[in-house]
Amino acid sequence: MEAEAVKLLSAALAIGLGAVGPGVGIGVLGAAAMNAIGRNPEARGAILTNMILAIAFAEAIAIYALVVAVVLIFVA
Repeated sequence: MEAEAVKLLSAALAIGLGAVGPGVGIGVLGAAAMNAIGRNPEARGAILTNMILAIAFAEAIAIYALVVAVVLIFVA
């Protein structure tokens, strides 16, 4: 296999696998928050604040995977 092909494949795997976990996590967080708001509408503000914070942390992991993929493409 050519070195360029291996480099592109490794970058694709890095971002592909690195985005699966945060994607599932964000989906679970959203579903749980909507369920919690449905059960206790008075706590909407606190639930949404915590949900947005947790989604931001999960999204940061996907951004790290993107950075690794870009580094693999341009540096390796």
